Order: sequence, then structure tokens, then C-alpha cells
Amino acid sequence: MSNRIKRLSASAGVIAVGLAALSIGCGGRGESEPEAEVTVQAATAHVTRLERVISAQGVLYPIQQASIVPKISAPVAKFYVNRGSRVHAGDLLARLENRDLAASATEAEGGYQQAQAAYNTATQANIPEEELKSETDVESAREALAAARQLYDSRKRLFQEGALARKDLDQASVGLAQAQSQYDVARKHLQALKQTRNDLLQNAEGQLTQAKGRYLAAQAQLNYSEIRSPIDGVVTDRPLYPGDMATAGMPLMTIMDLSRVVARTYIPAVQSALVKVGDAATIRVPGEPGLEAKGKVTVVSPALDPNSTTAQVWVEAPNPHGKLQVGSTVQVAMVVETIEKALVVPASAVVTGADGTASVMVISSDNHAHQTDVETGIHQGNEIQITRSLKAGDKVVSEGAYGLPDGTKVKY
Repeated sequence: MSNRIKRLSASAGVIAVGLAALSIGCGGRGESEPEAEVTVQAATAHVTRLERVISAQGVLYPIQQASIVPKISAPVAKFYVNRGSRVHAGDLLARLENRDLAASATEAEGGYQQAQAAYNTATQANIPEEELKSETDVESAREALAAARQLYDSRKRLFQEGALARKDLDQASVGLAQAQSQYDVARKHLQALKQTRNDLLQNAEGQLTQAKGRYLAAQAQLNYSEIRSPIDGVVTDRPLYPGDMATAGMPLMTIMDLSRVVARTYIPAVQSALVKVGDAATIRVPGEPGLEAKGKVTVVSPALDPNSTTAQVWVEAPNPHGKLQVGSTVQVAMVVETIEKALVVPASAVVTGADGTASVMVISSDNHAHQTDVETGIHQGNEIQITRSLKAGDKVVSEGAYGLPDGTKVKY
């Protein structure tokens, strides 16, 4: 009996010791278990120069282009340029057959010279003898009228004083009326002669003007047979050959000024509101890394295209060596805003929530990541501007922030 009791007591002791050991072991593991860490990539917020760039595809056009269209129809007598020829404004490019036009111009010039001679004769001729005699008659009639009026006034005064008979006054009145009539007739005759002479002068002037007009018209037709360049540039198209018929209104050749080019592009209305004339821009040819040109925005259309609801923008750039080919498709990058001191982080550090809010995981000094709401600005390359909640030197999770719980311990 006593042995059985001893065995039971020993078993109970073993169980108690085992339970105590188990209790101690479990309690020890809860106090010494290390905190879990998540491995991430980190980056430091820093200040840099940032540019807001709007990019779009465009097509290159020359800065100037002239489609040479003749005003007359005639065979091409000679071309003085070929495709690729460089020309200056006023250079003779081609000449059309013009022998008939030259003859007409010569004839018109002769008629103009004759009319000029007739006009000179009419204007430089002395006053005709008849006109001189008429002027003398007018002067004599004027003097006679003055004498008759003086006689009449004298006799009228004497008659009023009773010192002269009525008939003498009547005779003086008749003489005054006759003198007035003779003066009026002489003056009208002189005016008629002068009018006739003026009519002759006007007729001579009219004939001269008419002859001059015919001469200038004939000369203009002759000049139309000489095709000259209106601009400096390069001949890019010349579809006809000597002897072919040049038709009025149909292009004879095309000249382009390739010293500068214009990239015409279309961008959405929201972006066009940010673009201003004078903004710096770059034109690049896709697939040609070294082929680019620096330029400026020269036109921002104030109206949208009704079909695409986009605005047309022109970027002009120099093309000194003609490497940028007109008609090719290019990539246009326009700098619409520049911030000299912008706080940026890697774009991968920004997490956008379902509601559109942006946040980053900021790593504290004890290596815990804390979710921080931020506001973003310009996105350039792999960097994005942060305008609120961060400062230079802050460390953020650049890779692995998505789905990372707030307050997680991280290592990097």
C-alpha cells in the first residue's frame, strides 16, 4: 500500500514538473519572439529642376512654300533650274515662248510714244491768235463799259439837279446798255475759246493715258513669260520639261524655304490650355537619336478641330543643314512649365487609392513605414513632384509599398 502511494506521488510530481516546464517554455517563447520585417527598396526625397513637358506627334512643313503658277499659257522655252537647285527671291527660273507678246509690247510702246508727243505739243503750244484777239476785245469792251457807266452816272446826277434834259440821260442809258452787251459777248467768246483749248488738252491727255495703259498691259503680259522666284529656297518639284505646255493656273514648279521647319501637331484641349506662344520645344525624329532641333511654339490655335476636339499647335525650329525632312513624322516635346526647386520622389513610390488619393510610405528613424497622404505635381521621367506632406531628406519606400500595412517594420 505504501509502495503504491509512493508511485502515485512520484507520478504526480513528474506531471507537475512537466506542466511547469511546459508553462515556463510557452511563456518564454511569447516574450522573446522577434518582430517581423519586410524587405523593401527605399529612396530619398530630394530637390531638383523639373519641367512639365507635353509630347505629341507632328508632321514637318517648310517655313515658306511657293507653288509657282504661270498667268499665261505658253510652251516652256527654257528652264534655268532643276530639282534641288537653290534659288533666291527674284531669280529667273524659266522662260515661256513670248515672241508674240514681245511684238505686242513693241507696238504698244510706239503708240505710247506718239501719244506722249501729241500731249507735249498740245501743252507747250502758244496761245492761238484768235484767243489773243478775243482777250483784246474783252479788254476793250471792259474799258468801253467803264466809260459808258461813268457817263451815265454823271448825266444822272446832272439830271437830278435839273441841269440836264431827259433825252440826254436816256441816250447815256442806251449807251451803257450797248457797252454792257458788247462786253458780255466778248467775254463769252473768250470763254468758249478757252473751253475749246481745254477740251483739246484733255483729249490729248486721255489719249496719252489710254496709250500708256495699253503699253503697260502689253509689257505685263511679256513679263508674265519670265517666271521668277518669290522667295529664297530650294526647288522641290518641277513636273514639266522644255517644250511642254505651261497652262495658266497649273503649278509649274514648287519652291520651299527649308532653312527653318514647322512641326504641326494636335493636342487635347486640356493640354493646349497650358501651351503658350514662345514656350521652348524640341523636335525629334523617331529612330534617329541624334536628329533633333530646338525651337519654340509659334502658334496655338484658339479654336478646336470639330472632328477631333483637339487644338493645332505649331513648333518652329532652325534646319540649317536640311537634315529634318519636310513631310516626315516627328515627336514634339513642349516645355510648358519649369520649376527650379521641386521636391521629387520616384514615381513608383506613389500609391494611388481607389478614391484617387495619392500616398507614400515614409520610413521613420526606427525603420517603420507609415502611410502618408501627399499631393503630386509634375511627372517627369521616373520622378514625380510632391507638393505636400514631405520634405527633402525624407526616406520613402520606392518598391514594395503597395499593400504594405501602416507601421510595418522594414529593412532596405
